[in-house]
Amino acid sequence: MLLRLRKRKPQREERVSRVLFEKDGRIGRITLNRPDAMNAIDDLLPVELADCVERANADSGIHVIILSGAGRAFCAGYDLAYYAQATGGAGHAATQDMPWDPMKDYAFMMRNTELFMSLWRSHRPVIAKVHGFAVAGGSDIALCCDMIVIEDEAEIGYMPVRVWGCPTTAMWVYRLGPERAKRMLFTGDRIKGTEAERIGLVLKSVPGASLDAEVERLAERMATVPVNQLMMQKLVVNQAIEAMGLKQTQMFATIFDGITRHSPEGINFKHRAEEVGWKQAVRERDLGTFDWTTNRPINHTK
Repeated sequence: MLLRLRKRKPQREERVSRVLFEKDGRIGRITLNRPDAMNAIDDLLPVELADCVERANADSGIHVIILSGAGRAFCAGYDLAYYAQATGGAGHAATQDMPWDPMKDYAFMMRNTELFMSLWRSHRPVIAKVHGFAVAGGSDIALCCDMIVIEDEAEIGYMPVRVWGCPTTAMWVYRLGPERAKRMLFTGDRIKGTEAERIGLVLKSVPGASLDAEVERLAERMATVPVNQLMMQKLVVNQAIEAMGLKQTQMFATIFDGITRHSPEGINFKHRAEEVGWKQAVRERDLGTFDWTTNRPINHTK
């Protein structure tokens, strides 16, 4: 008698969560979890981040949230290998074929803006614990938190303001005031944690060896306050910022972000990333050695 063998269905590879959540007493710990990519942002990371914030807010026993990043950095921004360098498939979501639809782009990017803002809207205070880098879109995430404690040697900035980006959460001006915000957004410079504290961008900068202890002390102190008290104080402070026009500013910033990616310079950056790889394109952008309008290196001679 022959035995009929059943065909085994191929097992699906389990997807690793891009954001982790853990309850630790009165503290909710949220961790960005793409360490191999320095926690770079893809389509799913913002969704999972907002889900974890919702989980923390749904737990009456959690008073405070600590947001951190696994591996070598807090968050290195959008995954440019996925969005800028890719020549087909999902990578094109950030750059449409011409003529482009601004409202389609706005819906795509405002989705992420709103998901990052789950940190701002959280009824539980959120402390960002920043090490390594919080740059580009990673700075958007950090600046949506209530407080930032950063390593002295960590770097924060929004380099895509040089080409191919506008910070959609628009938090720079509300944290720094107009002149210092312009200094950061007109240059795209990254600054160390010590300077970020000096200009008022972050709450505190500490040596790397002290970062964990500093954040724990702050979170534990806040966790002794009743949840309703924390919620009321946060709502009052946030309302003062929102009354200054935060929602409208974010609307313009998110629209402008789409324009930067579909301007002649933005298209040239995208093509350059496809041609030489995103790391080289970013290096040329950040060093200021490439003229994105003429689409050739600066001081290039024929």
